[in-house]
Amino acid sequence: MRMDGQDESSNVEDVRGMSGGGGGGFGIGGRGIGLGSVAVALVAGWIFGINPLTILGLMGGGGGGGQVVQQQGPAPAPPKNDAGARFVSQVLRSTEVVWTDVFRESGKTYQPPKLVLFNQQWPTACGQGESAMGPFYCPNDQKVYIDLSFYDTLARKLGAPGQFAQAYVVAHEVGHHVQNQLGIMQKVDAMRGRGGEAQANALSVRVELQADCFAGVWAKRSQQENGWRLDAGDIETALNAAAQIGDDTLQRKSRGTIVPETFTHGTSAQRVSWFKRGVESGSVDRCNTFEGRDL
Repeated sequence: MRMDGQDESSNVEDVRGMSGGGGGGFGIGGRGIGLGSVAVALVAGWIFGINPLTILGLMGGGGGGGQVVQQQGPAPAPPKNDAGARFVSQVLRSTEVVWTDVFRESGKTYQPPKLVLFNQQWPTACGQGESAMGPFYCPNDQKVYIDLSFYDTLARKLGAPGQFAQAYVVAHEVGHHVQNQLGIMQKVDAMRGRGGEAQANALSVRVELQADCFAGVWAKRSQQENGWRLDAGDIETALNAAAQIGDDTLQRKSRGTIVPETFTHGTSAQRVSWFKRGVESGSVDRCNTFEGRDL
């Protein structure tokens, strides 16, 4: 993937090195939405037969909320010589261009999210964010949070290296922001509150698969609109990243069996399928995971 010379977003906040202590992790109902559980949650959750995304409270719905903390004042932008921060800033900018155009085409106005770079932990409006959660989106403050060390985990532990896989991570989380902007998240929250855990998990799967599809829409349209170039195999790296963080793959790796009723992100095949649907169509209308029974 080549983004040389691409514009960077002005919506990146760098809180790395700043104090982010205080409070525990997200409480159940903390309402942050993440790409998938890794590290602590992956190990502890499946050993004890508990969905690690429930432990972290990443999907919201029910229970008491996490500690709500608002950041005081704007954070600084990342340093110009930080290649990793520059890359995610360029990806974020490309999402801003794409989604601004998509919203304009339907007579709407897109308000882009902030992206916060942090280390280890940082207070958010959804509770205390932890690196072990992986990247996540907090709808309460409309910010995407990422510890860039996650990319090492993605490459070394989950077997999904490559810059386009990294870009997919950002695009997926921005996809959750798009859902928030379109009012989809609010409708899902209302439906989740009327059902039990199984229904909440099933809804969460549809939310995540739609974010995968939105990431595909970004990939399709961004190449055309922003002029960056995909190298041979780039799409495959993103598909591999989607496959490696499917619920079935994570469960099989960690406990040797799969428990479909605990899925909250979808199977590897589903994640790949919906991402491909977005890439092939470039259309938001093709990303309606909430119609029909089959995914």
